[in-house]
Amino acid sequence: MKRSLAIIVMLASGMVLGAAAQTPATAASTSPATAQPSKIAVIAFQMAVAQTNEGQRDFADLEKKFQPREDQLKALNDEIETLTKQLQAQGATLSDAQRNEKAATVDTKKKQLDRDATDAKTDFQQQMNDIYQGLASKVYDSMQGYAEAQGYTLILDISEQQSPVLFATQSTNITKPVIEAYNVKSGVPAPPPQANAPAPGQQAPKLAPKAGTSH
Repeated sequence: MKRSLAIIVMLASGMVLGAAAQTPATAASTSPATAQPSKIAVIAFQMAVAQTNEGQRDFADLEKKFQPREDQLKALNDEIETLTKQLQAQGATLSDAQRNEKAATVDTKKKQLDRDATDAKTDFQQQMNDIYQGLASKVYDSMQGYAEAQGYTLILDISEQQSPVLFATQSTNITKPVIEAYNVKSGVPAPPPQANAPAPGQQAPKLAPKAGTSH
């Protein structure tokens, strides 16, 4: 089973938009004489954060950082599979003591794999969250500036599956222009294209498989 500590887990895991949520919306004070028609837009905020040039760069760097640990997990999983197959093939010819010893070795390595995979997942998610929160606050500021410049009075986030928005025309979706505005502001160049790269939000994370599974 091929495993990957995929960065775009954040889009599928329902990560809380803490940085943005901590910035309360300010209701505009209007009087009947000055009230203007509402201008509403929607944004896939999590995707906007992930698809900025800075987000793609930083999350890709994080994935590269964890690649050695992923390789270690794969090597340990392969070792467990080999030992398990050997035990199954030789079981009838081994003494009870030999069989118990080999089974204990496999069990010990399985427990080690589980611990190492859990630690890697926890560390990865924590560092991913730190990157996301820091970037989300900056993208939020850029979104707010864009919305004010365009005269929007309300922005609805459609990132979550439980979003209350049932329908919105494409013309009201400001995800792409907010990404573009932030890219200009940050000055971070676009990352080089990757062959067969999955679109953000389409790949769920695949951590270490349980011992004994096939690749």
